[in-house]
Amino acid sequence: MKRPSFRRCGTAGALSPEDQAVVDQFRATLTALRNSEPWRPGSARDIAVRVGAFIERAYTRPGDDHGPDMIAVALVHPDTPHVGAYLHGRQLGYTERGWLRCKTSAILGFWQPGYAMLTHAAAGLPLPDDVGMAPAHYALHIEARKRDNSLDGYTLLRLGPYTQVRHAQQDYDRLTATLDGRETTLVPGHRLAARFGPFDVSDHRLFADPYEADVDALLDAAVAAVSA
Repeated sequence: MKRPSFRRCGTAGALSPEDQAVVDQFRATLTALRNSEPWRPGSARDIAVRVGAFIERAYTRPGDDHGPDMIAVALVHPDTPHVGAYLHGRQLGYTERGWLRCKTSAILGFWQPGYAMLTHAAAGLPLPDDVGMAPAHYALHIEARKRDNSLDGYTLLRLGPYTQVRHAQQDYDRLTATLDGRETTLVPGHRLAARFGPFDVSDHRLFADPYEADVDALLDAAVAAVSA
């Protein structure tokens, strides 16, 4: 009886440039997963975070990246800062999220190019509506500082949370214009100034809701309270 013969399919030889790129990317992914570099609070480097079954690249927000349990991040397309990445990121929902509260337990480590293959963008999928992170809101602080250039003073008024940075910017511009020429006369011995920053959820009771009242009226009420 004649035994069947088997023939190897395909042609021998070097991989095509396209196939080689896939192999290189796969190797880089394995290397990144096996040799993740642990994240350290306060670092300015991009990080890799879990979003469902995927891994995404994220920026950390300076001044709000030290928390042991929660920090503020913004998800970005893995190929950032290339122009094509921005356009693709808009299509997939990367640019519409703003700053988000990210649990540090979801951080794999510092971002490595090898993680790019594991993102929604690499799979051609948009980010889900729920990425498992709440918005990291914004706040305005009206501070009263001693006019002798010392650091002594206090916070006269806290406004927040703002859910959109543009809303906070509008009120910042408005309050700055209101204080122009009056910043040294409203509170005797002090100079008033508006400061923009992140909203600290743990201190929410100290903040006045800017969406429920006119910010100029809130400022006037705060000045009247310390002048009484």
